[in-house]
Amino acid sequence: MTETIPMRVKYLKPILLASTLIGLSQWSGLSLAQTADQLYKRGLAATCANCHGTDGKGVVDGGMPLINNLTSQEMLAKLKAYKSGALEGTIMPQLAKGYTDEQLTTIANQLGKKQ
Repeated sequence: MTETIPMRVKYLKPILLASTLIGLSQWSGLSLAQTADQLYKRGLAATCANCHGTDGKGVVDGGMPLINNLTSQEMLAKLKAYKSGALEGTIMPQLAKGYTDEQLTTIANQLGKKQ
């Protein structure tokens, strides 16, 4: 058990970096027309694509929950629950604790299902 936590941390930074670069590269053609604020918001949300896919459906047989069916409010509640420890998980609590509440709100607003 103690050996798995350092392994998760070891792979966390490359995963975050890769997902950010992938996310930014997908929008590179549009980046000239976007503001830095829009790129920042999309970059934050792009970090989720590594595990949940670009469509929020997760990885087939990967055990990742669907997130494309959540509203922004539902997603924000889950993210805050992971951050506070009220909701258990493998990597989500670690990831959520790395974001400010404002950043979690941005992610939820970017990815949450619009009503």
